[in-house]
Amino acid sequence: MRNDWILDVLTDLRTFARDNGLFDLAERLDDAQQVAVEEIARRERVRPVVLGMGAFEGNAQGVRDGM
Repeated sequence: MRNDWILDVLTDLRTFARDNGLFDLAERLDDAQQVAVEEIARRERVRPVVLGMGAFEGNAQGVRDGM
């Protein structure tokens, strides 16, 4: 997972929030972390269309596996 660093940041923020009595914020950071996990997983299932010598062409967002 290339973008898993954001999960570490969210964990640190959540820990800080809980340790400092910011319980509503900590809950929302839990939610944000779940969203991050889902989006990272979804994004990593998308592969760019590669033609030639590393040139990217076609759909800028890539194609889903199996298409």
